[in-house]
Amino acid sequence: MWNRSFLILHGVENRRPAEHWQYDLAQRLREHREQVFYPQLPDPDRPTLAAWIEAIEAELGMMRGERIVLCHSLACAAWLHLAANRGDIPAADRVLLVSPPGPAMFSWEVIAGFTPASLDLTRLKLAVATPRLVCSDNDPYCPEGAAEIFGQPLGCDVDLLAGAGHVAVPDGYGHWASVLDWCVDPTTRLTVN
Repeated sequence: MWNRSFLILHGVENRRPAEHWQYDLAQRLREHREQVFYPQLPDPDRPTLAAWIEAIEAELGMMRGERIVLCHSLACAAWLHLAANRGDIPAADRVLLVSPPGPAMFSWEVIAGFTPASLDLTRLKLAVATPRLVCSDNDPYCPEGAAEIFGQPLGCDVDLLAGAGHVAVPDGYGHWASVLDWCVDPTTRLTVN
């Protein structure tokens, strides 16, 4: 019945607020009769990598057709670990990584277990298609620059959004038109709101 399905994954301390672009996207995709999975990941204030990977794997098991995954913030790091665990078997057909946290953030004890520092990013198979990274030039959670830290070694197509911060509600990303466009057409460039 479904020719594609979407999995939307949130970051630390996120309880899927209605103001967030991810919530808005889930609603709009459902209005277009798409199959959408938007789970509340376990213990968002004190997450553990093992629990998040287990929850994500369970969601992946329910998806049908083309599997499209959209990760924001800490979910990006979880996805990198999931990909490392799977080796050469990509868990998704398409992946969008939005605002992954940079190396300095993993000194925060709450998310330290998610650090991708030990992973060889150049060898990860994140998706069947080339993954896309959306990041900002002023993300306080990745001051090192996500395009350089993640985009280059992962071989991602990169959309750099000038002045977009962490691409979250405080940065004006409740409704984000171009992310829906990307879901329908993966050649779409993601743009500043």
